[in-house]
Amino acid sequence: MFPTKPSQSAMPTGKHYIGWWGSMGGPKQKGIVQYAISPYRQSPMKNVISHSLFQGYRRIVVQVPYFAFPFAAAYGLIAWADADNVYRNTKAGHAAGCFP
Repeated sequence: MFPTKPSQSAMPTGKHYIGWWGSMGGPKQKGIVQYAISPYRQSPMKNVISHSLFQGYRRIVVQVPYFAFPFAAAYGLIAWADADNVYRNTKAGHAAGCFP
């Protein structure tokens, strides 16, 4: 990390940090230092593939109970309703009095 030079801070009017946005009228600030990390030190894509494979798998496995059980219940309900509808629309279903 290294402090930036005041000439590279991109603030207008060099010494007047306060007062630019709506003329706040406070005292002039001194010693404002900004720190930055070099882009070469950040390594934003480091270990993306390996972490996404293992961590993504772990996250999906943890969430399985929250989507698999409701999906299975809904599938079972629809399968039962479809089979019951087929039975009610047959001769045997009408004879049994299942159709109101």
